[in-house]
Amino acid sequence: MPAINKLGQIKQEIKNAGALGLSMRLRLFFFLVVLVLTMVLGVIVIVLLNGILTTGLDAEEQLLKRELNRTSRNVREQYGLLSVQTVEFSKELSASIEKRLAEKKLEATDLQYYPEVLEDLIADEYERALFALQKSKSSGVFIILDATVNAKLKNAETSRAGLYIKNMEPNILSSFSPTVTLLRGFPSIGRNYSVPLHTQWKMEFDISDAPYYRLPMEQAVKQTLPISRLYFWSNLFTLPGTSEEVMLCSVPLVNSQGNVFGVCGFEISSMLFKLTHMPDNSTYSRMFSMFAPVSRDNFLTSGAMFSGGYSARNLLINSQLHCAKEDFGSLHRYQEEGGSSFVGFHLPVELYPKESAFLEQKWAVALLIPEEDIKNKLATFNLRLSLMFALLMMIGILISYFLSRRYIKPISKGLDILKSNDFTEAPKTKIPEIDDLIEFFSLRNEELQNSGEKEQSSDVLNDFVRNARTLSPAERSVFNLYAQQYTAKEIAAKLCLSINTIKTHTRRIYNKLNISSREELLVYIDMLKEAGKEFK
Repeated sequence: MPAINKLGQIKQEIKNAGALGLSMRLRLFFFLVVLVLTMVLGVIVIVLLNGILTTGLDAEEQLLKRELNRTSRNVREQYGLLSVQTVEFSKELSASIEKRLAEKKLEATDLQYYPEVLEDLIADEYERALFALQKSKSSGVFIILDATVNAKLKNAETSRAGLYIKNMEPNILSSFSPTVTLLRGFPSIGRNYSVPLHTQWKMEFDISDAPYYRLPMEQAVKQTLPISRLYFWSNLFTLPGTSEEVMLCSVPLVNSQGNVFGVCGFEISSMLFKLTHMPDNSTYSRMFSMFAPVSRDNFLTSGAMFSGGYSARNLLINSQLHCAKEDFGSLHRYQEEGGSSFVGFHLPVELYPKESAFLEQKWAVALLIPEEDIKNKLATFNLRLSLMFALLMMIGILISYFLSRRYIKPISKGLDILKSNDFTEAPKTKIPEIDDLIEFFSLRNEELQNSGEKEQSSDVLNDFVRNARTLSPAERSVFNLYAQQYTAKEIAAKLCLSINTIKTHTRRIYNKLNISSREELLVYIDMLKEAGKEFK
């Protein structure tokens, strides 16, 4: 309230000064206000040129980049390690199965003709698969052989025997005793190893739509590449007959003669990815990370992994996001056609080594925030900054007002002294220029007074001379002798006149000269001598 009253007072003073012109105080006040505004505007220009007004956006960019680098590093490590472990698992498993088949005098290519050996063959690999699951810290491990138990059953062409063990607590990755269930495989395995069947258990795999099974095997047949160049990462999908959303890393099973007889690999579930790569949501509650296949500038969200407290995947209408680079400052905009819009960054992740059969598949990790969230935060930041500038300007104006009053006060006091024309007891204003001016006028006033006295004295002497010329010869003789310092008795003796006659002449001289004594007469005589005036 005091600040508002002061501003109102300033406004009234400016209004009153319209017809009379601006006083020194108002001129100084305006000067200081212009100076303050110039400084504030200068600061604004500097911060604009240096991008400080976008510091809020820059800070968000740095936050996103740091979090993205951390997430992408973790994703590369996790998927890279699991790729290596999948290849090693394939080599060990291929050698083990080939050895067990050799003991039965069978080849890998004979599996489809001897379905009766499948149950024992797969059961014998359970412990190897479980150990690989624990070692890999994945959410599941699987083995699919290119054979079915009963080729005469319906859909036998798309049904394959195998083993699928699920880790039901992927968040407890350090445990060597995970809670596992049997998702696919012979029920006898569950009984023999005390492993419960999954609620969505089936004995065999449905490979009717299974690129994780078909593609590695096809490439192994077509190309003479080492196993380390034949592993394949699937997009996120839902396992047929289940509600499990997973990504699978699969590698063909190849015997020593180069015959392909199945695939094996590991699983990363959507829950495991979410728990492993949760972004820091302390700044933005709806920040999320996404690991997605990329086609040009389009992120295929239908096959992507998501992590974060925000259910972005469930809210996306379309199956892809288009990335428009540097469309939101240096941030990228990720736009869903006719749907949501996000901002953030992404980094490519190389899932495959050079000369891989699947090298053309591109993946990237993105860290995204709903566009409206970052706009709201930037708006809040800029509003706070604007209020700070406005407050700074108001404080500057008030300081200008008080400074102008304090600065002008001694000047006004000095001017009042000059107006009073009384310099006898003039106090010091402590402003050298004003004090010098007062002293100058004081000396000038004294000179004027002395000059007036001199002029007055000159007028009196002139009157005295004029009156002296009216004296009679006898009175003049007496006057001259008085001027020569003679007394009345001495004048009477010198002129041979009586003392009474001299007194009579003296009285007449005093009357004509307007004086009252011989001493006053002598004073006028001395003044005439000092002024250099003579009379005859």
